[in-house]
Amino acid sequence: MAAKRSAGILLYRQTGTDPEFLLVHPGGPYWSKRDLGSWSIPKGEIEPGEETRACALREMREELGPAPELVPEELIDLGRVRQKSGKVVEAWGAEGEFDTAALESVTFAMEWPPRSGRETDFAEVDRAEWLGEEQARAKILPAQAPFIDRLLEHLSEAR
Repeated sequence: MAAKRSAGILLYRQTGTDPEFLLVHPGGPYWSKRDLGSWSIPKGEIEPGEETRACALREMREELGPAPELVPEELIDLGRVRQKSGKVVEAWGAEGEFDTAALESVTFAMEWPPRSGRETDFAEVDRAEWLGEEQARAKILPAQAPFIDRLLEHLSEAR
């Protein structure tokens, strides 16, 4: 069976001399008490026949709500990584603004509590935060940390 594939956007903004990165915290009961090493870029599964860049933009809107309008051709290719689960994540970087207080994530339903027979809705993303490099590295899923490195490398080469 082929590995699951996702695509996402690592949004950044310049604040003074150092960029900040927008990361999201997964919603649902399994993630509620986890912090370090559990945050992610806004991302989601690539639908059959869907172009990966289009998926990344769609997922950003689904997970954030009022996401910035980005031009697909201007996205910075950050390559791909393989997470511990085997899932392959492709990412792009983009400069943009997002008000974290305006977060409006789509929801998913799951049986909760387990074996209760009750379906409960949870937000796919329960928090979004702008983080400096050091804090972003501490909070992001370890497999996704190379996206930060690649974006910083791109930004330093662009100067």
